[in-house]
Amino acid sequence: MFLPCSVTSVVPVWIMMAQLQQGGPDEKEKTTALKDLLSRIDLDELMKKDEPPLEFPDTLEGFEYIFNEKGQLRHIKTGEPFVFNYREDLHRWNQKRYEALGEIITKYVYELLQTECHLKKVTLPVDATESEPKSFIFMSEDALTNPDKLLVLIHGNGVVRAGQWARRLIINEDLDSGTQIPYIKKAIEEGYGVIVLNPNENYIEVEKTKAQVQLSSDSSDEPAEKRERKDKIQKETKKRRDFYEKYRNPQKEKETMQMYIRDNGSPEEHAIYVWDHFISQSAAENVFFVAHSYGGLAFVELMIQREAEVKNKVTAVALTDSVHNVWHQEVGKSIREWMRENCCNWVSSSEPLDTSVESMLPDCPRVSAGTERHELTSWKSFPSIFKFFSEAVEARNSAVKPTPMRRSNRIKYEEL
Repeated sequence: MFLPCSVTSVVPVWIMMAQLQQGGPDEKEKTTALKDLLSRIDLDELMKKDEPPLEFPDTLEGFEYIFNEKGQLRHIKTGEPFVFNYREDLHRWNQKRYEALGEIITKYVYELLQTECHLKKVTLPVDATESEPKSFIFMSEDALTNPDKLLVLIHGNGVVRAGQWARRLIINEDLDSGTQIPYIKKAIEEGYGVIVLNPNENYIEVEKTKAQVQLSSDSSDEPAEKRERKDKIQKETKKRRDFYEKYRNPQKEKETMQMYIRDNGSPEEHAIYVWDHFISQSAAENVFFVAHSYGGLAFVELMIQREAEVKNKVTAVALTDSVHNVWHQEVGKSIREWMRENCCNWVSSSEPLDTSVESMLPDCPRVSAGTERHELTSWKSFPSIFKFFSEAVEARNSAVKPTPMRRSNRIKYEEL
């Protein structure tokens, strides 16, 4: 196995320690000293010695990748899928390269939402000033005026942004499985208005100035004595790092601060804000949600905060491997009963698609998404979800609730 020279330079110290441990008390004392020396060496920092600059292209073409006609990311010259380990001995550099590509993918999906799906970008907050941090969502032209149906899409937590289910799927599989575009196109074909939430766009990052860095350290509420001790430790740490500077070539990453977006500082806040300013004011008689992973938790929080409104306006909710928890979120009995009748959670499972899956939680029914991979649940359950929505509309019109799956566990829920 190949090791960077920065690491191989430390190996003799390890070997010496092993030899000394076999000797007497004097040797053991020397071993202790060597251990102390090693503890002062930041191996992560040393690994940066041979690391190339963290400078990456800002376009797909710059990375020499493109999406083919099947929506698969392929190398322009070789036609091969994306390779994470571009440099096998530099995991940190490879990760930064992957993240840089991911940011390009995010912008690419935004473009597709506007060009292929014909959605418009709407700035949040709705009354934002020119200077304050802003977010945005996407919606169809008829999202607020469609009198019949409205589909609302909420992705999970993490690096994904509006229009995505999973970045990993977009890069390693294809656009259909990793983005919300199939849902959007299907919804528009079937006469739905569409709103695409952006619950992870909670803040912007700005580079700290030296004055801001100093201010943040001086403005601590800690007692003066404790702060002095901490400052002393920090100075000693900096001194050691400076000592080892000549042995490494670290990539200097900028120190940033987060400026949160008003009323949209978390996925839960974002969902409530979009409900208050858009969804609740829409003309649609039937509103439907598809919420993946943490998006399910955000929807349940929305129900807790706007229970009467949601019950009045929402016809059905499709969750995909939702991480909500009715106990931890302290969901009341009336909401749990509504969820049992109007929600269904397609979960990761080895069982065939739509097979009933047992649950210990007394909330909505759970059925298999036909896959054991969490990130694939939205894509694999895609046809079943639209069927569920159609049945929900028919049931609402006939005043009979839909039965999207076998309700063998209904009795167990009611007993709980």
